[in-house]
Amino acid sequence: MASLNTFGAIMTFAIALETQLRDYYQAAGHSDRVSDAEKRRVKMERVRRENVLEITLEAIEGLDEADYALNLADTSTAGQSAAETVASQFYADVAPKINVRVAQRALERCSKEHQSLAEE
Repeated sequence: MASLNTFGAIMTFAIALETQLRDYYQAAGHSDRVSDAEKRRVKMERVRRENVLEITLEAIEGLDEADYALNLADTSTAGQSAAETVASQFYADVAPKINVRVAQRALERCSKEHQSLAEE
């Protein structure tokens, strides 16, 4: 199990998460959600690139990739809702642990977007 204990690890995981969701929705035939996931992926890459120098090297504890594993085999409505719930929880859990407000806000917005999609 990989620990999400640095800003870089968290942002790399967020980018990979959005990439997985983009591919998942592409396979499920949801072009609007494909576009949304791609926009979030690009946003996370930008946030990582723009804020990496501002992050102080404080250890981040209590986060593990295994807690945010997606079940990408289930493309049913319930499966899609479950994937969005996991993504929303990931962003909700990591946002307060980031010490740069711009990055924190971007993560909080992603959490809200995923929560909204989970409730559709």
